[in-house]
Amino acid sequence: MSMEFKNLLFEKRGPIVILTFNRPQALNALNEETLRDLLHACRQIREDREIRAVVLTGAGGKAFVAGADIKAMGEMAPLDALRFARLGHRAFAMLEKLDPVVIAAVDGYALGGGCELVLCCDLILATPESKFGQPEVNLGIIPGFGGTQRLGRLIGRNRAKDLIFTGRQIAAQEAYEYGLVQKIVSKEELMKEALQWAEQILSKGPIAIELSKKAINNGMETDLHTGCELERNAFATVFATEDRKEGVQAFLEKRKPHFKGR
Repeated sequence: MSMEFKNLLFEKRGPIVILTFNRPQALNALNEETLRDLLHACRQIREDREIRAVVLTGAGGKAFVAGADIKAMGEMAPLDALRFARLGHRAFAMLEKLDPVVIAAVDGYALGGGCELVLCCDLILATPESKFGQPEVNLGIIPGFGGTQRLGRLIGRNRAKDLIFTGRQIAAQEAYEYGLVQKIVSKEELMKEALQWAEQILSKGPIAIELSKKAINNGMETDLHTGCELERNAFATVFATEDRKEGVQAFLEKRKPHFKGR
């Protein structure tokens, strides 16, 4: 099943959705229309309980998302910029909070808003040719879609300062060493690997995956004591599910479990 958006391709394959940013002539740069497409797509995913994994990628073979639309930003007054940033934050926060696992399949540039988009995903694959960075200071501006906040939380404060202050781009291998990327694969294997990763996750208990994601994400925003309390509550919650009974029984019977989710 596919859905129609202007700058975003939405393809549903059973419990997996592939979202493809589709402005190759602009290296998939994020303009207002694309951000609104992303918002609407996230709403569709949120409402469809069958969906358990989302794969994000970019069309054209040169960029995942090369950044926000610089031409559009060049005409913005401060209030316009504030509205644009709010729209980006809203779309990215909705993506980050989706119950399904979100996998970024990056081939080419993931810069500026594209790097900030990657930071909202749960798992990141990249080709060796991919480049990551927050080059906004080269334009006399700063990251506006969460980069000053999420990047440091993921790779460490001073590494984030280095990338943001210098505006330099890093290759996939350095991004892997920083913990920004989890796997590096060839162009030819990128989507195959992303879908296999999704399938592996789909074979696990869906409620357990969903609650694990919430515990990790919410715990990162608080202190250790509160985070452990979130984990304890989530741990107790799964014990009220049929999936927990099935998982334990399947283990004892030495067979594959048949999870049903909610």
